[in-house]
Amino acid sequence: MTFDPEKHHRRSIRLTDYNYAQAGAYFVTICTYQKQCWFGDVKQGEIQLNQIGQIVVQEWLKSSEIRQEIELDEWVLMPNHLHGIVWIKDQDQGKGDAYSERSYCIQGFNQEGLQSRSLGSFINGFKCSVTRRVNLIRYDSDVSFWQRNYYESVIRSEEHLSNIKQYILSNPQNWEDDEEHPHNNSEWQKKLIDVRF
Repeated sequence: MTFDPEKHHRRSIRLTDYNYAQAGAYFVTICTYQKQCWFGDVKQGEIQLNQIGQIVVQEWLKSSEIRQEIELDEWVLMPNHLHGIVWIKDQDQGKGDAYSERSYCIQGFNQEGLQSRSLGSFINGFKCSVTRRVNLIRYDSDVSFWQRNYYESVIRSEEHLSNIKQYILSNPQNWEDDEEHPHNNSEWQKKLIDVRF
């Protein structure tokens, strides 16, 4: 299929004229395709990760080792989404060239147009690394794994930071009422991905 800018234009949900490579704290939410519960389950207020969920956690934690401009704060992996606080350090600090396998992209995530060392570049690399590893263990890689894009907000105060940290920490206990919970969405249909165990 040929790229048609009129037909395939994706509306950005980012703040216009905001530099997402500048130092600061960002609250991000990354969801699975159609918010499918592929990472595990919540039981008695605690997340029980499956094999795919463990891959997501490993790649999330690896991010700050690979990308020296990134520092991870509070985060939680839920059955179908990840919430996290990401700090981007001052770009003059910790400039490294060790980007390992995250330097390239696969499966439709386009690195083109993303500012290097930015929040978007980090999320893109993270998604690509998880997708690559998950595709190694699933029989059929035709089903998309991630929802397009991600949600973010710029954290602008200590109070905002504190509130978000509390929200993240309490997310597993509030799973039944979470808007991302499939039982709270009348249009949700379960999609299975065939994984080798």
